Amino acid sequence: MADIAKEILLEAVKLADQVTKAANDVSSFKQECHEIKGKTEKLGELLRHAARACNSLYERPTRRIIDDTEQVLDKAFVLVSKCRTNGLKRVFTIIPAAAFRKTSQQLENSIGDVSWLLRVSAQGDDNDDEYLGLPPIAANEPILCLIWEQIAILCSNTASIEDRSDAAASLVSLARDNTRYGKLIIEEGGVAPLLKLGKDGGMEGQENAAKAIGLLGRDEESVEHIVNAGVCSVFGKILKEGHMKVQVAVARAISELASHHPWCQDHFAQNNIIRLLVSHLAFETIEEHSKYAIASKQTLSIHTVVMASSNTNNNKNYDNDKQLTSQITHPTGHKTSNQMHNVVTNTLAMKSKAVPSQTQAQGHTSHDKANNINANPNHQHQQQQPKQRVAFAGSSIKGREFEDPATKAEMKATAALALWKLCWGNVQICREITESRALLCFAVLLEKGPEDVQYNSAMALLEITAVAEQNVELRRSSFKPTSPAARAVVDQLLKIIEKADSNLLIPAIDSIGYLARTFRATETRIIGPLVRLLDETESDITMAAAITLNKFANPENFLHENHSNAIIDAGGAKHLVQLVYFGEQAVQKPSLTLLCYISLDVPKSEVLAQAEVLIVFEWASKQAHLVQDPLVETLLVPAKSKLELYQSRVSRGFQ
Repeated sequence: MADIAKEILLEAVKLADQVTKAANDVSSFKQECHEIKGKTEKLGELLRHAARACNSLYERPTRRIIDDTEQVLDKAFVLVSKCRTNGLKRVFTIIPAAAFRKTSQQLENSIGDVSWLLRVSAQGDDNDDEYLGLPPIAANEPILCLIWEQIAILCSNTASIEDRSDAAASLVSLARDNTRYGKLIIEEGGVAPLLKLGKDGGMEGQENAAKAIGLLGRDEESVEHIVNAGVCSVFGKILKEGHMKVQVAVARAISELASHHPWCQDHFAQNNIIRLLVSHLAFETIEEHSKYAIASKQTLSIHTVVMASSNTNNNKNYDNDKQLTSQITHPTGHKTSNQMHNVVTNTLAMKSKAVPSQTQAQGHTSHDKANNINANPNHQHQQQQPKQRVAFAGSSIKGREFEDPATKAEMKATAALALWKLCWGNVQICREITESRALLCFAVLLEKGPEDVQYNSAMALLEITAVAEQNVELRRSSFKPTSPAARAVVDQLLKIIEKADSNLLIPAIDSIGYLARTFRATETRIIGPLVRLLDETESDITMAAAITLNKFANPENFLHENHSNAIIDAGGAKHLVQLVYFGEQAVQKPSLTLLCYISLDVPKSEVLAQAEVLIVFEWASKQAHLVQDPLVETLLVPAKSKLELYQSRVSRGFQ
């Protein structure tokens, strides 16, 4: 920037000298030209001063001010040149007096602009308390001047960390107040100095920079600009080494950026953000041996350990150096219920029984031993300190245990929030999350976490299960019925559904629906709680339950007939009949389609005959708002025909 700024400033200085020289040779309007000459000389001195200090000038206002100044000097030169004509040419040259007044005022404005530019670029030297005023160029948009001032402080090499932190805080306030101000901050080059402050600033400065970045990314274009500026690497470094209060702000900013443009999800994942966020989620939630910290794709996650435990007999030759121990604790340090504790303890115990002792491991080939060491470069260090707790290889947890409980809880809430936003519709990130300890963390936090942590965890699970419903590979690998981690999650979701008294209810219902294809025929505890919710007074809960039950009874579900029988046995038919007749329109459609699925699966059911489902179908076929739905139109006729075929005339109500 310095070379370019110096070049454009020297061009402006040359133009000012030309105006001054032309003003000395005028033959008319000498007094007016003398006034223009004086102001031009003053402007030229300021431009020379700016050229000498070009290394400290802030680029955006410099370009705009010098461009406007050059235009003013061009007009002044043309005006003064007209006053140098003689003879007949002078007679035919008309110069209105107002032209001199206008040019003089424009020169005065340029003097004010360049003076302000020099003052704002010198902030942090010896004029910290000086009021900079408003430059004429920003008279029509005063907020632009304030943005320039704060960004200039951020760009200044002489400004203190405290001054730059205050400038970032001012930008936070501006971006929070108005979306357009945020766009201006980006347009005026505020992202790069904010990221620099995030790298090198103190705790307060980094926190303010992260908050500002999060507020600036309110649309896709802004998010792309911020990501291209290098925000992912900066945030990754902070999540790895920064102070926890700064990490809270970073996690919140990541959630903001990801929610406004999912395009950035993969960029964050490539910078290890997912694993670092899971590390914060697992801190003081699940304690485990450092061998199973997630350092790379070769390193085993706890989920991998869990999956391996189901094949104990096939893994007799697995190389491991230590038997590991594990326990689950409340985020504040208190133990959770024995049931959740046993999920991890028993799983890891099974794993330790499956692996040979260290003496047996020494008998393996040198090639296998070398591979084991390469996969874990800290192998020797871990042998010396087998019980050391780490979150992720390379990530620092030094000092985190001394943070106050409120900050720890906020860190978990924002980490869960960021994971929720990052995994939306992204198969790879969902797979990375489920292959880590995150599922167990979510299960623990759903049971014992603070309210905001519970909600964000539930929403993260909702997004992960939604992706799993559409991706067979993810669903089969991460939500196997034999997976203790997945079972722990399902257990907690069912507890929420059974209690039916929190804002986690609908996310829990939806998550169970997305997992409908993963349940075995022997899993009989799922349907009953969902059927009971059909009798809820709140229509949104009833609709969520009906939609979820549709996923169980849908023919795409291999066990749809088993689930349809379970719905009938749980008393679902009478609830569905009432909902079709008297429910809100949003509830009527999923209730009717569910009745159709059940009728197609078990048309011989006497319960359906007693509930007079055939009459319900007759009534529904005459309701325009129902039959206009494509799915209802597809299912209603075959369901009605099948009931007529299998039910006796008495059971159809035509006595």
